[in-house]
Amino acid sequence: MKGILFVLLLVATVSEAGFVADVGPISANVKKRMMEGKSWHKECPVSLNDLRYIRLSYLDFQGRTKTGELVMHKEAAKEIVKIFKELYAAGYPVKSMRLVSDFGGNDWRSIEADNTSAFNCRRATGSSQWSKHAYGRAIDLNPIENPYISRSGHISHKESLRYRRRVHGSKIRSAEDKAVLLKNDRAVVIFKKYGWRWGGDWPGTKDYQHFYKP
Repeated sequence: MKGILFVLLLVATVSEAGFVADVGPISANVKKRMMEGKSWHKECPVSLNDLRYIRLSYLDFQGRTKTGELVMHKEAAKEIVKIFKELYAAGYPVKSMRLVSDFGGNDWRSIEADNTSAFNCRRATGSSQWSKHAYGRAIDLNPIENPYISRSGHISHKESLRYRRRVHGSKIRSAEDKAVLLKNDRAVVIFKKYGWRWGGDWPGTKDYQHFYKP
C-alpha cells in the first residue's frame, strides 16, 4: 500500500477549462515502449529516472480536444505543461502528439506523420553530438508546417515544401495555416516567455519546429 501511495504522490495533475495534464515517472510499461521503440537505450545521456511521462490535452486540426503523450526531462516537464495549457487556451492546433517510440525512434517517420514529439535519444542533425531531444529538453511542434530548412534552402520532406515561404494566409485561416509558426505568433511568444529558445531564430539554418530549454 505504501508503494502505491508513493507512486501516486509522484504524479502531478493539472486540470482547468477543458485542459487536463498528468506528469509522472517512467512506468515499466512506458520503459518497455521506449526500449522496444528504440527511443531510449542504456547509452543515452540521460537516465529514465530523470525523465517524466506526460499526458496532456491539445486541440487537433479539427478543433477537437485530444490527449497526447510526451516524454521530457523532469526539470522541463511541469513547464511544458504550463506552455501547452496556454497553447490550448490560445486555440493553437496540433496535428498529432505521440511518443517517437511509436515510430521506432525514427525521426523521419515521426515528421512524415506531422507528429509533435519531444524526447528521442538521437544525435543532432548533421552532428555527432547528442541532440537536445536526447536530454528531454526539446520539442518539435507540427514539423510538416514548420520544417527544418538547411542553410542552402533544402527541405527534406515533400509535404513541407509549400511552407518554405513563411507567411500566414487569408483571414479565414485553416488549422494548417494556424499551425505555421512565425516570429511574433502567440505560440512562439508563449515558449519564449518561459525561457525556451526557437530554431526559427537561428541564422542560416532554420528549424521552425524546434523549441528547446537551455
